[in-house]
Amino acid sequence: MTSQPEILVVGAGLGGVAAALAACRAGRTVVLTEETDWIGGQLTSQAVPPDEHPWVEEFGTTASYRRMREAVRDYYRQWYPMRSEALALRNLNPGAGRVSKLCHEPRVALAVLEAMIAPYRSAGLLTLLTEHRPVAAEAGDDDTVRSVTVADIRSGDRRTFRPRYVVDATETGELLELAGVEHVTGAEARSEFGEPHAPEEAQPLNQQGITVCFALSHHEGEDHTIERPADYDFWRSYRPEFWPGPLLGFLAPDPRSLQAVPRTFVPNPELDPLDVDADQSADAGDKELFGFRRILARKLHRPGAFDSDITLVNWPLNDYWLKPLIGGGEQTSAEALAEARQLSLSVLYWLQTEAPRADGGRGFPGLRLRPDVTGTPDGLAKAPYVRESRRIKAVTTVTEHDVSIDLVGPYGGTRYRDSVGVGNYRIDLHPSTGGDNYVDIGSVPFEIPLGALVPRRVRNLLPAGKNIGTTHITNGCYRLHPVEWNIGEVAGALAAHCVAEDVEPRQVQAEDKRFEVFAALLDRDGVQRHWPDVRGY
Repeated sequence: MTSQPEILVVGAGLGGVAAALAACRAGRTVVLTEETDWIGGQLTSQAVPPDEHPWVEEFGTTASYRRMREAVRDYYRQWYPMRSEALALRNLNPGAGRVSKLCHEPRVALAVLEAMIAPYRSAGLLTLLTEHRPVAAEAGDDDTVRSVTVADIRSGDRRTFRPRYVVDATETGELLELAGVEHVTGAEARSEFGEPHAPEEAQPLNQQGITVCFALSHHEGEDHTIERPADYDFWRSYRPEFWPGPLLGFLAPDPRSLQAVPRTFVPNPELDPLDVDADQSADAGDKELFGFRRILARKLHRPGAFDSDITLVNWPLNDYWLKPLIGGGEQTSAEALAEARQLSLSVLYWLQTEAPRADGGRGFPGLRLRPDVTGTPDGLAKAPYVRESRRIKAVTTVTEHDVSIDLVGPYGGTRYRDSVGVGNYRIDLHPSTGGDNYVDIGSVPFEIPLGALVPRRVRNLLPAGKNIGTTHITNGCYRLHPVEWNIGEVAGALAAHCVAEDVEPRQVQAEDKRFEVFAALLDRDGVQRHWPDVRGY
């Protein structure tokens, strides 16, 4: 039986890992649990290359996030047969994908994250329990979470922990529900915060679509066609009202303009990957699908080392939005996940058998599903990419009025007294379970207020990901990889600080002197809390 930790972190996605690292750096004992057998969340079990802002190589992240990124590059430099020109690149992009300046394979991120936590496991500060999910929580009369129970997914055995602080780093904010922490799901009513893009009435079940990602390589002359998926006929004929054609097709809305734009698909393009410029602020890069989220570029390596690129399928075609993952009950959640998996398999089968080719033919049977890349028997990612979580009712709620470039101007945005981090990304909402098309609007470089991490009532639970005090709208720009890491790092550091100083998060947030002490710790650890003057984005 694991001894009782000072801090329990539930969920080992990027926010959970960052929280555990920060708490262990401060000398606290931590138990970190994870529902899958891989830590890393978006980067690993969900198989999503990082979405990042254009200045990521210079500033705008925490120091520990930058160390993680550089460790990914070093892994490729040390172990992969890279061309000398690629080895010489300071800002190596291993996959040469256009979505990010650092597209890479999930297993590499897993290796790096496991290396980062290894010293703390050896020191006895960190206990990692994979394949454990939260099943119960006990709330006390004193507005605290007294205990959390997790179950071993394989054996069913249960463990109950009674930590000083609980960090909810789950993908869907599960502990908020289990512990009775006030929270919101879906879209708030426009009257609540006056957000221009909010609906007239609250829509709790209106949530961004999820995506079950998968990895592909292409082998000309071979046939890797999968068995026809059970739901293929449904997905092959499905045409959303707001879509310009069948969902399984290369014609899809441009997220920013909503105009119908054709996508192209060219496996193993001949373009030298060294010529790829990944800058979404200049070009979203999503019109050529194979190169968009490519995670291994064969031409960065010595000839013959790899017979194909590897690309990650997270496209308009396999976003799933028919049923909500959260709030509709366990059966609805299970159905949503099963249907999302069938959609992704149907996309693959369509690509292999019916997708139009540039030569006038149909289908790419040489496309091969890569279970070795995702670490699963079927080749689909271990977990769905979840864009929207339950969100705490926080001391501070970030709204569209704080970040929308249309509302605040290019150099506006809310500057917070209690800023504990920064981020930048467009307000990027994918089609939703409420029938909404993309909502994709510009935002300004923003700050992360500590008040968004502090629940209004509960005293010893902290969010560490997409479950902070944003709205349905602003979640669209606060949900990406570096921001989630930043939030998690601050949550772990705050829990550790509160244990050490015998104070509570709400005191640290509300009292200037206490916040200054905590902010100095973040500054020391390389958490950037304010933006420099950035222009031209």
